[in-house]
Amino acid sequence: MEKAKIYFIREITPENVVKLYKTLNKELPGKVAVKVHSGEEGNQNYLRPEFMKPMVEYVNGTIVECNTAYSGERNTTEKHLKTIKRHGWNEFFDVDLMDAQGPDLSIPVKNGFHLKEDFLGKNIEKYDSMLVLSHFKGHPMGGFGGALKQLSIGCASSEGKAWIHSAGTNKDQYTLWNNLPPQDHFLESMADAASAVVDYFKGNTAFINIMCNMSVDCDCCAVAEDPCLKDIGILAGLDPIALDQACVDLVANSDDPGKEHFMQRVNSRNGIHTIEAASKLGFGTREYELVEIK
Repeated sequence: MEKAKIYFIREITPENVVKLYKTLNKELPGKVAVKVHSGEEGNQNYLRPEFMKPMVEYVNGTIVECNTAYSGERNTTEKHLKTIKRHGWNEFFDVDLMDAQGPDLSIPVKNGFHLKEDFLGKNIEKYDSMLVLSHFKGHPMGGFGGALKQLSIGCASSEGKAWIHSAGTNKDQYTLWNNLPPQDHFLESMADAASAVVDYFKGNTAFINIMCNMSVDCDCCAVAEDPCLKDIGILAGLDPIALDQACVDLVANSDDPGKEHFMQRVNSRNGIHTIEAASKLGFGTREYELVEIK
């Protein structure tokens, strides 16, 4: 497989997000879903809707999200819709909580490590293409969160999230946490689910990771550490595996003293294994050429 081209710009502005997307020379057809993180109530680090506005408008997209599988203000449709409104998403965009009502959409996982099917919010069927607009940061369970996490956990319904976390053994968010599988099985299941969503859209996808506000904690944490790294920039590509690998490498190779704390979170969860597993599934490559845009 050839090296993937990953485009990089250092200055983080809404206009530069659009500039990088244009560099991809990828027109997303039809009705475009824009997958973002709506932000858990109390979290200070998530990217605000105002920042996303020029990019979402450029592709004439609809913001899409799904309910969570843990206690908080986003694990039921009623609570999540209230949080989305409080965080201002409705002021700027059409917002689709894809699993607001069931039944979930089951899609096949080809040659998965653990999953044979992936459960998505059924409203994903409304869309012809997807822009995955990710805030790159740490994560309490996965080590880090980027494009692969948005494709897998992010697009999964509440039950689908439980299915991934349990490596395909449990869809109940309330009993899930009592009997978790080995860590690598969870990471491999994220790769399984990400591969299924990539297959579902048949190449009609693009990926942008924004490397700012980089805490070791995810935007899903109501109580999150403040960022430990200086902002690095925006990255974009058509390969989510290469994109996440490039982000991890930029952190690991930076001269920011905060990288040790961030990489300790990644390595303590064996986070790189999600990228390794995704690469083995063959829907992308870890090899990339980083092209800096001025």
